[in-house]
Amino acid sequence: MSKNIKNVPTQDFEDVVETVSKYVEGLRVGSIDGLTKAFHKDAVMYGFTNDNLLGGPIKNLYDFVEKNGTAPDIKTRLDVLAITPTTAVVRVDMEKDAIGANYTDFHTLIKIEGTWQIIAKVYHMYEG
Repeated sequence: MSKNIKNVPTQDFEDVVETVSKYVEGLRVGSIDGLTKAFHKDAVMYGFTNDNLLGGPIKNLYDFVEKNGTAPDIKTRLDVLAITPTTAVVRVDMEKDAIGANYTDFHTLIKIEGTWQIIAKVYHMYEG
């Protein structure tokens, strides 16, 4: 007989959303320091930008923000798609980044020593 136990506290959902919100806020204000608070130091990202595959270290994101600056009109919706006691996947629906582009991101997070960090970002950029 299985036990009916809630294994992920509501606080973890809130903490995951707070972590991904640091990413969004970092984009909004153009802050690499803000972004680094959301991502693990060894995080990776992959996706297509203008039909070209961009992949590798999260530094690619930091370089993009450094080059393109703030995204004052950014609008996002965050959805926790799945969560376990130590892992989570969040979908970020995004409109109007620093270059006016729209995206769907999928962020994979891990909880290390009680702190949620994004370890991978996979994204799709929409045309015009």
